[in-house]
Amino acid sequence: MYKDEILEEIHKYREEYARSFNYDLNAIFNDLRKKQIAHDHRVVKLPIKRKSNKSLACIIQELESENQKKGHL
Repeated sequence: MYKDEILEEIHKYREEYARSFNYDLNAIFNDLRKKQIAHDHRVVKLPIKRKSNKSLACIIQELESENQKKGHL
């Protein structure tokens, strides 16, 4: 199997970081939040992307069809 030294280094750092907080996700989150607040760079907040196999037009068509069956249109 191919060994990627960069990924190994990242995994090592991540493990050390998690261990330093005794693998407590709340403590890790709080630490990251403090670092983010202290950081001077702006953070871009993007909208959540929802994955769907159906197109919006298909979903609307299904909803309209359901409403017609119920007699709402």
